[in-house]
Amino acid sequence: MSVDKCGMGALMPRPAPEMKALVTGGGGFLGKAIVALLVKRGDSVRSIARGATPGLAAMGVESLRGNIADAASAEEAVRGVDVVFHAAAKAGVWGDPEEYRRSNVVGTRNVLAACRTHGVRRLVFTSSPSVVFDGRDMEGVDESVPYPERYKAPYSETKAEAERAVLAANGPDLATVALRPHLVWGPGDNHLVPRIVERARQGRLFKISGPPRLVDSTYVDNAAEAHVLAADRLGAGLPPAGRAYFISNGEPMPVWELVDRILAAAGLPPLTRTIPPGAAYAAGCVLELAHRVLGLSGEPRLTRFLAEELSTSHWFDLTAARRDLGYEPKVSIAEGLRRLALSLRQASR
Repeated sequence: MSVDKCGMGALMPRPAPEMKALVTGGGGFLGKAIVALLVKRGDSVRSIARGATPGLAAMGVESLRGNIADAASAEEAVRGVDVVFHAAAKAGVWGDPEEYRRSNVVGTRNVLAACRTHGVRRLVFTSSPSVVFDGRDMEGVDESVPYPERYKAPYSETKAEAERAVLAANGPDLATVALRPHLVWGPGDNHLVPRIVERARQGRLFKISGPPRLVDSTYVDNAAEAHVLAADRLGAGLPPAGRAYFISNGEPMPVWELVDRILAAAGLPPLTRTIPPGAAYAAGCVLELAHRVLGLSGEPRLTRFLAEELSTSHWFDLTAARRDLGYEPKVSIAEGLRRLALSLRQASR
């Protein structure tokens, strides 16, 4: 795949006439990448986001400001579009469960209802592999892995409920699909990379000791392309409809190697301090309790969910995504890190 002067992959061919697409959360990291890809290939795009998105207007995107947890806002956003990319969500490992439920469950149900009202035929939902994480290693698992009985974080619990609602809504009038990209990162990341870099600079980032645990990650342009591929192949009775798919770069590596390479892209040294897995989990319990009892603001430095995630393997079988979506990650981790380093250098000037 050739690379253009903007550093993005070659333009995806559009198999059908120009479509009118809605991207919920279009001002977010992944949402903005989906918007950019759609605009680049000539589609008409509308975005809805809670905050201002001046950068999207410059791209010719119709930008609405609103919250999909409000049914009227969801109705306004969906009206008149052909396909919905539902990427809006409340992310994180800590917070008020009701806030997660409003954003991730109520918001998704509102979008589904609006799609039915306005005759939208296709919906691509951004899910997460955390919806099937049960605290144990996930090594080369495929989409047959079941949902766990219990969750330790409101994000994964509410995303799982939303994913189930999306897949259950699939039918003759509305074809739905859920994508589960893992650890999305790249230039413009406002979540994963900044958290790693900030905590390292503050001396608050430790490796969890133990044997190497392999993890998948996803460069943002690859994740965006997977969404557009899914939309193009989605239709009543076609293979993607009613299914969930793991998405990643397909290059699993030890989690702390990935962290060190992100730190290197930011010009920082590798991590040297370690903490045992058991101590990390215990610390997560104590810090969660302290935040609840004392009503502390922000999120704990460590949670039980995060301790388990960093102590276990997470890599996935991409066979289904390759077969049904035609997905093939175009930007390697090495190339993605090169682009990330360049963007971080430019931002620091």
